[in-house]
Amino acid sequence: MDEDLKLSNADYRLLSIVWEFEPVASPELCRLAEVRLGWKRTTTYTVLKRLCDKGALQNENTIVTSKMGRECVQAIESRNVVARVFDGSLPKFIAAFLGDEKISDSEAEQIRRIIDEYRGRK
Repeated sequence: MDEDLKLSNADYRLLSIVWEFEPVASPELCRLAEVRLGWKRTTTYTVLKRLCDKGALQNENTIVTSKMGRECVQAIESRNVVARVFDGSLPKFIAAFLGDEKISDSEAEQIRRIIDEYRGRK
């Protein structure tokens, strides 16, 4: 996993389209980005090149595919936020995320199971 991956909002928005439609021809990707994001063709190609340079996408013979799945990118981005904004503290992140919100017993139990599952991992 590439922990140094840094994605802009534009990067993530284009990645989301690729994940939904891959493999997708680059002209079709431009059309989809125009319809969904209001982007011009040049913007799409600029972001596409940047994502290829970052290793998140590949564009071979005008066919665009992802080199990283959605879950992988979400994990990297989540760790980056916790590290940058919350000094690496997962409890601080969770407290800020929940704010004044209450969670249901079912949600608390799901979170408890996730913690138990990850507690033994190295």
